[in-house]
Amino acid sequence: MKGEHVKCITRWLFLVLRLNKISQELQIWITTWSVWSGGRLSTGHCENLEYVHLTPAQVRIQTQKQFTGIWQCFVTTVKKEGVHGFFKGMALPVTTISMTSSVVFGTYRNCLQCFSQLRGIGAPNSKIDIFLSGMAGGVAQISVMSPGDIVKVRLQCQTERKSSGFSRAKPKYSGPIHCLLTIAKEEGVLGLYRGALPLAFRDGPSYATYFLTYNTLCSQLTPAGQKEPEWTAVLLAGGVAGMAGWSVGTPMDVIKARLQMDGVREEKRFRGLVHCLTETVRNEGPGIFFKSLGINCLRAFPVNMVVFAVYEVSVRVLRSAPLDQLS
Repeated sequence: MKGEHVKCITRWLFLVLRLNKISQELQIWITTWSVWSGGRLSTGHCENLEYVHLTPAQVRIQTQKQFTGIWQCFVTTVKKEGVHGFFKGMALPVTTISMTSSVVFGTYRNCLQCFSQLRGIGAPNSKIDIFLSGMAGGVAQISVMSPGDIVKVRLQCQTERKSSGFSRAKPKYSGPIHCLLTIAKEEGVLGLYRGALPLAFRDGPSYATYFLTYNTLCSQLTPAGQKEPEWTAVLLAGGVAGMAGWSVGTPMDVIKARLQMDGVREEKRFRGLVHCLTETVRNEGPGIFFKSLGINCLRAFPVNMVVFAVYEVSVRVLRSAPLDQLS
């Protein structure tokens, strides 16, 4: 009996990882199509460009004063680096997305089950259970996510071309692996976890809001007597949940990115999280914390529609499948 349970859990993990991989491949395909269809730089195609991979623009606006807004950042990136600039630093996060997503959703579901057992077998989870479980999932993923995240930020803030002439500055990092090894060599293994504390302060409250918003909207949009929400409700709730999560997480995301880039191009400016926070507010005002919120929300809505659709498919398949089929 114990062996059957082990097989069941193994199959379940394989299924979740595979579904997350499909979700990521779908996201990349949509992004590539958007770049192709929206590649002509004119005002009439601004709506198409909004769906280009927005992470590099987000990081650059947060960390570099030369970028004053979304459109100016897009035009400058295309002019200097081409379309490739929108995909900088994404190789390592793409390869680890299945692992980080599995940690988040796996921790979330297990925490919900623990809370349910504490309240009594079969007891429904409260809003506070969902909030705390989401926070636990967000914090748990940092151990897996942080090295890839700092590599992503470093490469995205590197605006020099690899083919620059002798008179121009050459990029410090030639690729994600070289960046990873260079950071480990120059800053030690702990250097790969620089910004982990603000990352925890970002993802903990962000994922707590994320899951709470999704569950609240789904329960509100599900008709009385129906156990599962309709797919339109899943897509809408997923998109709104993504935007709500980033609304909470964006301020700390700015601090995280600045700490990760501190000392790379110039002398080290910040002594830690609190010093970075106070100096940023003193020099640039509190509005800087929401400078990239628009980009984050534009990216979050379609991406999290796909994420929660895949999540609901996996949960419903596993609930309906007998144990003997899974094993």
